[in-house]
Amino acid sequence: MNNKRLLALAGSLALGLATAHAATPEHGPWNLSAGFDYSSGKYGLDTTTDIWSVPLTLGYTGDRWAFRLSVPYIDVSGSSDVIPGIGRVDNRNPVSRGRSAGRGNPGATIVNGTVVTTGSASGLGDVTASARYEFVQSADRSFGMGLTGLAKFGTADADKGLGTGKNDYSVALDIRKSYDSWTTYGSVGWTEYGNSSYIQLKNGFDATLGVGYHASADDTVGAYYLYHEKIAVGGGAQSELTAYWSRQLTDAARLQLYLLGGFADGSPDYGAGASIRYFF
Repeated sequence: MNNKRLLALAGSLALGLATAHAATPEHGPWNLSAGFDYSSGKYGLDTTTDIWSVPLTLGYTGDRWAFRLSVPYIDVSGSSDVIPGIGRVDNRNPVSRGRSAGRGNPGATIVNGTVVTTGSASGLGDVTASARYEFVQSADRSFGMGLTGLAKFGTADADKGLGTGKNDYSVALDIRKSYDSWTTYGSVGWTEYGNSSYIQLKNGFDATLGVGYHASADDTVGAYYLYHEKIAVGGGAQSELTAYWSRQLTDAARLQLYLLGGFADGSPDYGAGASIRYFF
């Protein structure tokens, strides 16, 4: 999933720890995944912004610890006021994506008599690193409570409108509980956002609630809801629902597909993605 959703990541790490010892013994604790994420939305504007992300992620899942490092390549086409991972902002960077002096392909759209700055750009996205520790764990592993920390490094080019150019730091507390084939989980978190001379953000809280169902030995389906309070002037809160399907292809490979629907101006209108994870 897109790295902007810390709490979705926390839930994913929680489920990973919950199923780590139920997985086949042929593979080790390390995993490498690649795939794509696509989203499209207006973010409260009259123009549509499309965002593609192709992340490469290295992960480790142990008994109580889980780690991830993700490096994405992204492509953005749309309003210069929409920043991947953030949504709509008041972007005052004079050379941002779509502006005549910018490093992205410039353009303009006339909407209701107003010139709206649009453009396209691509390049390295924001690198993220995360760690989760499950400090409460039942003997049968059906219950757990953990703490996740995440650092988002401002490696995306701010002059292309691919990011803010600043680091963000997040922490989340999560809880999970399994009942036979079902696993429920929820979390609450907080993010400290870095501010630049052109983009001002305020710190914000997140919350997520999800459920997963092991439909068979190889298939898992589930859904989670994410809410994130408004963090930017001109932006909006994030409110979205994601449904996913995961299938064990071989002892060492797993496929995951997802669909996303947004319900607020801070979220895309819809999204989709797929990834292949290899365990070793």
